[in-house]
Amino acid sequence: MNGNDPSPSAGRGQPLLLPEDAFNRELVEAVHPRAWRNPEPAGRYNLVVLGGGTAGLVSAAGAAGLGARVALVERHLLGGDCLNYGCVPSKGVLRAARAFHDVRMAGAFGVNLAGAAPGGDFGAAMERMRRLRAGIAHHDSARRFTSLGVDVFLGEGRFTGPDRLEVEGTRLRFQRAVIATGARAAALPVPGLAEAGFLTNETVFSLTTLPRRLAVIGAGPIGCELAQAFRRFGSQVAVIALDPQLLPREDADAAGLLARQFEREGMLLHLGAKLSRVERRPEGKAVWFDRGRGSEQFLADEMLLAVGRTPNVEGLGLEAAGVAFGRSGVAVDDRLRTSNPRIYAAGDVCSAYQFTHAADAMARVVLQNAFFFGRKRVRDLVIPWVTYTDPEIAHVGLTEREAAARRIPVQTFTVPFAEIDRAVLDGEEEGLARLHVGPDSRILGATAVARHAGEMIGELVLAMSRRLKAGALSGAIHPYPTQAEAWRRLGDAYLRTRLTPGVRRWLGRYFAWRR
Repeated sequence: MNGNDPSPSAGRGQPLLLPEDAFNRELVEAVHPRAWRNPEPAGRYNLVVLGGGTAGLVSAAGAAGLGARVALVERHLLGGDCLNYGCVPSKGVLRAARAFHDVRMAGAFGVNLAGAAPGGDFGAAMERMRRLRAGIAHHDSARRFTSLGVDVFLGEGRFTGPDRLEVEGTRLRFQRAVIATGARAAALPVPGLAEAGFLTNETVFSLTTLPRRLAVIGAGPIGCELAQAFRRFGSQVAVIALDPQLLPREDADAAGLLARQFEREGMLLHLGAKLSRVERRPEGKAVWFDRGRGSEQFLADEMLLAVGRTPNVEGLGLEAAGVAFGRSGVAVDDRLRTSNPRIYAAGDVCSAYQFTHAADAMARVVLQNAFFFGRKRVRDLVIPWVTYTDPEIAHVGLTEREAAARRIPVQTFTVPFAEIDRAVLDGEEEGLARLHVGPDSRILGATAVARHAGEMIGELVLAMSRRLKAGALSGAIHPYPTQAEAWRRLGDAYLRTRLTPGVRRWLGRYFAWRR
């Protein structure tokens, strides 16, 4: 959660994070110190930033580093979703779950587990996550940003005019402002859901006891990542989603590989299912759904709702500032300006690319355009994304389906990981690398399904950013054996298509002459 969105555990006098242990107290002391006193405001700021998530922090630090007078306003926890409820805690939990799984699968590599009873301590895994998260928190702390020259204001921020904002009764005037209030977990109008109670990404990391049965509502990245993690910890997990495939934005083959992995791990997949009602019973929470074959039920101890994100635009005084907004968030142009030319927006509050790295990139666009007469356009950004399941799915650019919808002709090349020596040796043959090439030989998109696909995709982001042709991948020497060698193989596959029958005949005559 970023910016001004309230937390379920942030009531007056209530802990800002649960459980209230030493690690969470350390985290809160960094990103929302209880004894914090807001500074005396400057007469006029070059930049006021509303929201202390990734987009807000990058905007504030960047502008202050350039010499601007900057105010940063955050009502809840600095660091936003990424530090407190998203990237950081989730990756800590996923790594622990992967360790649990690897121990169980170690016999395939000749590890003798005879006499051992592989198991794990969920509470210890969650405590490790909280400890590591607290250690990382100083990067986003109020004191660090004060040391960078930023005036940090903790409290409710609200626009009161086109060039001013109030926080806790203090007026801040600005030359430019950035709205970076992020988004929160979306809800569903399903009978009985609210009464039964459910978890979101904002509360699931507060668990200290493993739920025996978990219903995950939604098959997007958050739902898939945490569903697999809790299954590996030992929960019985059912994924219930309206979409007919996992990760509906992804390549169907990539999503299919993940679905088969989930089924091998014993997860129940109820896809193409409409959630009809939830009923609290003494023995658990009955989740009713329909896949077109009559009403079905899964009995859960906990439910995780992961059906998308809702931009945080309420209570910001956007009308007073003359900033247009709607259900999809703050309206911006291709240079991230709002309908008020003094005010920009960045991150989840205005973008369909709801990723930390995208928020970071958009904040940099704002700084260039707001202060240096920049003409930087968001459409020119090459933004990858990764779903951190096991295997991971990483993607950049267009999918084959998207290219077809735009009537862009593409050649698609695929290398299954069963043909990549390192993947075979690692026991990770269930994967692929896929390349989409346009009619001008430029790379239009790429997908990787691999245990470390997120580490692999950067090579393709660079190639697309520099508008390299697909054949350039063939010319890059990759260490052998690595899984990233798949990109060279795809470059080779593309170059082979250049050997048309006419070229082959010419080469035949050339080599005959050389003999």
